[in-house]
Amino acid sequence: MVNLRADKRLFWFLKDDVKLDLSEPSHLDMYVQQIITHGGAEDIKMLFKNISLRQFELSFLRLKRFLPFEVNRFWEDFIGDSK
Repeated sequence: MVNLRADKRLFWFLKDDVKLDLSEPSHLDMYVQQIITHGGAEDIKMLFKNISLRQFELSFLRLKRFLPFEVNRFWEDFIGDSK
């Protein structure tokens, strides 16, 4: 179980000092969505330090229909290359 403090730069819509429980699918999905949609390279590096590639893949499959087209396409290519 990984609990992270929500970075206000990316999670401006959450109350201060909110922690995300990445073992909870809804928290994990929100974390992945915000990072891959609004984060930079350092945020993405941190994403993969905090979760496994498999967790990312499962989360991405749940939320991909909600992502902007370009973001979805980029990460679909990444996942395809990782297999």
